[in-house]
Amino acid sequence: MGIHCCVSAFLLFLALSGVETVCGNAELRALMEIKSFLDPENKCLSSWTSDGDPCSGTFVGVACNDHRKVANISLPGKGLSGKVSPAVAELKCLSGLYLHYNSLTGEIPKEIANLTELTDLYLNENDLYGTIPPEIGDMASLQVLDLCCNQLTGHIPTKMGSLNKLGVLSLQNNRLDGSIPTSLGNLGMLKTLYLSFNQLSGPIPESLADIPHLEVLAVENNTLSGIVPPDLKRLNEGFNCKNNPGLCGVGFSSLRVCLPWDDLSIPVEPFKPKSNATAPESVPLSASFQAHCNHTHCSGSSKLAQVAIVVGAITVTAMLIIGGFLIFIRYRRRKQKIGNTFDTSDGQLSTADQAKEFCMRTASPLVCLEYRNGWDPLADTHDGNGVSQEFPPGFKFNLEDVESATQYFSEVNLLGKSNFCAVYKGILKDGSIVAVKSINVTCCKSEEVEFMKGLRLLTSLKHENLVKLRGFCYSKGRGECFLIYDFASKGNLSQYLDVQDGSSHVLDWPTRVSIINGIAKGISYLHRSEASKLGMVHQNISVEKVLIDEKFDPLISDSGLLKLLADDVVFSAVKVSAALGYMAPEYITTGRFTEKSDVYAFGVIILQILSGKSKLTNLIRLAAESCRLEDLIDPNLRGNFFDSEATKLTKISLACTHELPEQRPAMEEVIEELSKCSADP
Repeated sequence: MGIHCCVSAFLLFLALSGVETVCGNAELRALMEIKSFLDPENKCLSSWTSDGDPCSGTFVGVACNDHRKVANISLPGKGLSGKVSPAVAELKCLSGLYLHYNSLTGEIPKEIANLTELTDLYLNENDLYGTIPPEIGDMASLQVLDLCCNQLTGHIPTKMGSLNKLGVLSLQNNRLDGSIPTSLGNLGMLKTLYLSFNQLSGPIPESLADIPHLEVLAVENNTLSGIVPPDLKRLNEGFNCKNNPGLCGVGFSSLRVCLPWDDLSIPVEPFKPKSNATAPESVPLSASFQAHCNHTHCSGSSKLAQVAIVVGAITVTAMLIIGGFLIFIRYRRRKQKIGNTFDTSDGQLSTADQAKEFCMRTASPLVCLEYRNGWDPLADTHDGNGVSQEFPPGFKFNLEDVESATQYFSEVNLLGKSNFCAVYKGILKDGSIVAVKSINVTCCKSEEVEFMKGLRLLTSLKHENLVKLRGFCYSKGRGECFLIYDFASKGNLSQYLDVQDGSSHVLDWPTRVSIINGIAKGISYLHRSEASKLGMVHQNISVEKVLIDEKFDPLISDSGLLKLLADDVVFSAVKVSAALGYMAPEYITTGRFTEKSDVYAFGVIILQILSGKSKLTNLIRLAAESCRLEDLIDPNLRGNFFDSEATKLTKISLACTHELPEQRPAMEEVIEELSKCSADP
C-alpha cells in the first residue's frame, strides 16, 4: 500500500511537472509559428529560436508576466513583411500586441478574438486587407483597437458595440463602406472614434452623441448624409466632418443648413391649389384638374391658367434648387477625390496618397490610451475638468507621441543604453527636439506613492544648468516609463575629453572655466532646492551626466532620477560611479550619500576638465597637488590659459576631493571662490 502511494505521488508529481513543460512548449511553438508568418525570410526576428527561452529577454519584442507567460509582443516599425498568424490565439495571457508601422499583408485572423486578456491591439499602418472579423466584438478586455491605414473593406461589425472597455477605436484610412453601426453608441468608455477617409454612407447615429466620455469624433472624407445630431456640438473642435456634402446641421460652422429632403422627420408642406366648393382639399391635385376640365363649360379656364403658371414657376424653382444642389455635391466630391487639402510641389495627391499623408500628418488618435487600468501614476492628479493639479500643461504624453518622436525607437536615434534604461533622440509634433529616456517599470519603485514623490521632485527642479524635464509617459502594455527631456545638441562632457590635438572637440580655456562654473551652480541649486525641503543630493554626478547645449553651457542630467528607481537599480548605478572614480571614500564605510559626496565628484570633474583626461592617473593627481601646471593642464590648449586662474581651480579641486568630508567646502563656498578666479590682466 505504501509503495503504491509513493508511486502514485511520484506519477502525480511528474504529471504536474509535465503540465508546466507542455504549457511552456506550447507558447514557444506558437511564437515560432507567429515568427514564420510575420518574418518568413527571418530578417527581423532571428533572435526567436526554437531552443530559446521567450522569457529570458533574448526574444526581441517579447515580454513575459510574473508567471513566465508571454504578455506582450511589441514589434512596431521592425520591417515585418509577412502576415498575422492565427497561432497568436495560443498566447492566452497576451495583453498587448503591437505590430504597427510594418508592411504586413493578408487578413486579420478571426482567431485573434480568443485573446480574452488583450487590452491593446495595434495593427495600424500596414497593408492588411479583407473585412474586420466580427469576432473582435467578443474581446471584452480590449481598450485600444487601432486598425487605421490599411486596405480593409466591408462593413464595421455591429458586434463592436459590445466592447465595453474600449477607449480608442481607430479605423480611418481604409476602404470601409456601409453605415456607422448604431451599436457603437453603447461604448460607454469610448473617448476617441476615428472613421475618416473611408466610404461610409448614411447618417451619423444619434447614439454616438450620447456616449458620455466621447471627446473626438472624426468622420471627414466619407459619403455620409442626413442631419448631424445637435448634441455633437459639445465636442467643439473634437468633431470633424468635412468633405461629407450630404451632411447638414445647425450650429456647425463646417456644415450647410439642412433642407427639407435631408431628413423625413422634417414635414414637407404639399402644394395646395385654390379650388372651388365642389373640390375638397383632400382631392389630389391631378384629380382636381380633371374635375375642372370635365365640365361641359370650362368656365374656370382663367383659374386653370393661373394654376398652371404657379405650378410651372414652382417646378422651375425646384429644378434650379435641385440642379444647384447636385452641382454643389459634384463639386465637393470632385474636390474630395483629388484631395486638394494636401498640396505638394508635384501637384495633387491621389486619394490613396492623400489618405496616407493625412495619417502621417495629423495628431495621434491614441489619446490617453495607456491610462485605463492598473498602475497609473497620474490618475489622481487631475480635477473634474481634466486639468492637471500637480503637473504643468502638456506634461502627460501618450505612447504614440513617444513612438512617433523616436521613429519607433529606431536604433538610429539611440543615444545611449545601460542596464536599466535607454536614451533616444526624438522630434515632437511641434518640431522641438527632445531626449527620451526609457525605463523598464521593474526598475522603478514598486510603491506608486514613492514613485510619485520622485516624479514631483523632478518636475519641480528648474535651473538654467539642469536639464529640463518636458514630460512623462507610462505604457502599461510595454511595461515602460518614459521621461522626455530637452535635447542637448552638443552631447555630453565626456565627448570633450581624451581628444586628439586639432580636433573640433578641443574646448578652449574660457569654455572650460564657464562649464566648471555652470556645473557648480547646478549642484548648488540642488543642495539648497526648496522643492526638496532639506535639499537634494544628486548621488551620481559624472562627465557623462553633464550635457552641453548649443551655447556650450553645461546641463546636469538625471537630477533626482534615482528617487524614481528601485534600491537595487540605484546600487547598480552607484557601482558604475565608483568604478569611474567619482565615489567619495567615506561611502565605503557609511554607505550614505551626502552633499559632500557630490562635492567630491565635482572636484574630480574639475581635474578632468583641466587635464582633458577622463581617467585621472597618479601623475595627474601629483601634478595637481604640487601645482605643476605644465603636467596638469591639457596640452591641447598649447599654453593658452591663465596661470593664476588654473592655479585657483586646481586648489578648489583639491579642496573638494579632500579625504575627510568635513574638510570639503559647501557648494556655496565653492561658487564664492570661483567668482574670485579672474583671469590675469
